[in-house]
Amino acid sequence: MHIRHVYMFRMNLGAFDLNLLLVFDAVMQERSVTRAGQRIGLSQPAMSHALTRLRHMLKDELFIRTPEGMAPTPRAEALALPLRNALSEMQLALAPVAFDRTKVYLDLRPSGTLSIAEHLDRGDIDLALGNPSSPGERFLAAPLLEDPFVMVMRNEHPAGAIRLSPAAVAKLQFLEISSSREDVDFVDRWLSEHDQARHIALRAPYLSAASILARSDMVCILSLRIARELLRSHPLRIREPPCGSPRVQTGMLWHRRLDRQLSHRWLRETVLSVAKALE
Repeated sequence: MHIRHVYMFRMNLGAFDLNLLLVFDAVMQERSVTRAGQRIGLSQPAMSHALTRLRHMLKDELFIRTPEGMAPTPRAEALALPLRNALSEMQLALAPVAFDRTKVYLDLRPSGTLSIAEHLDRGDIDLALGNPSSPGERFLAAPLLEDPFVMVMRNEHPAGAIRLSPAAVAKLQFLEISSSREDVDFVDRWLSEHDQARHIALRAPYLSAASILARSDMVCILSLRIARELLRSHPLRIREPPCGSPRVQTGMLWHRRLDRQLSHRWLRETVLSVAKALE
């Protein structure tokens, strides 16, 4: 019979400088000692000294310098999320009873090319808007809007006045939105059932879509609400897809650790009120 001995130890937090956790978290998020120092207001020498102390206390290199930045070791990766959650809880506990919403600063980023779960875990973003599915129990979600998909094209597009058979749709040149997570494969499945395929001529972000469509014979599949916004400023028209359309859900996703934060709750309620006004 083999007897396994399990050795446990507990770090003496009284001898641990908790400010080092702020340094660790900043480097983990920025992947740069310089940017991390700017983030928390420490000089380069102070950051280097703090990292040296951290490495000594945790008996691990933690971050390796690479051409792409400071790469975390497996130990650092394992520590990152628990420490981020702990720091968030501390911030929540020390936060004032009320906050000044006039000092709120919004930094909006296109989400199509981002790993939403990773950035929410690291605290790079506070709230994700779109149709992201919740990737785990550590996240919370709330619905905002629901729309069908439509086809958008310039006003005088030849396809605006013809019957859109599978063969006719297969001949069209499609613009695909590179910064969108919306699933428009329903058109591809419909075409495949008729031995046809969709021709994607160009991929471009939302910001350039209206201009491209207005100046070309390309067509694009968009949710109805976005399509209507493009029509406000460009000579475009809308057609219903010949194969029918599923409903696209727009919602918001956030990390569970921020759920009770007053400022975050205010942000969610503000987004929800704006969404209700759009219905």
